[in-house]
Amino acid sequence: MPVEKLRWIVLSSLMAGLMAVGAYIHVPIGPVPIVLTNLFVLLAGLLLGSRWGTASAGLYLFVGAIGVPVFYGGKGGLAHLLGPTGGYLFGFVLCAWITGFISERFRYSMIGGVIGVIIGSLAVYGLGVPWLKMITKMSWNKAWMIGMFPFLIGDALKAAVAIILARAVRPMLNRQHMNE
Repeated sequence: MPVEKLRWIVLSSLMAGLMAVGAYIHVPIGPVPIVLTNLFVLLAGLLLGSRWGTASAGLYLFVGAIGVPVFYGGKGGLAHLLGPTGGYLFGFVLCAWITGFISERFRYSMIGGVIGVIIGSLAVYGLGVPWLKMITKMSWNKAWMIGMFPFLIGDALKAAVAIILARAVRPMLNRQHMNE
């Protein structure tokens, strides 16, 4: 296996691990908890790009789906993946891809990062809220009120932190890559 491919596999696995750690840092406020997972999903897209960021989020979901307790509250398994928060979890994969794709197209510039995290975060809501509505059979109004509005400010802060971290870490990753 080429060293470069191994490097990307390791970085993707590391980001998946951080996503799991982010799930353990949670505030249970209802059927959808506040978690730090999405911070690391955004960071994966910003640092690893569309392909490897998506692989990272996909690995996180796969590990959780087979029962490893990586979801919020130390939960795992298909039942949790298909429960009320399942749409958000699947949204993480789409979010990583969108964030990485836009960031790549803007050559990892600040504006590309900002646009990427905004659209990527909206993708999480775009899958999460309808899924929440469908699973819980609540009204659209209630699904938006429970599944999106309480998270907007916190998610904006997490997106800003992801951009700051990516801008700080990317030069180190690039420097490490140059020294190989």
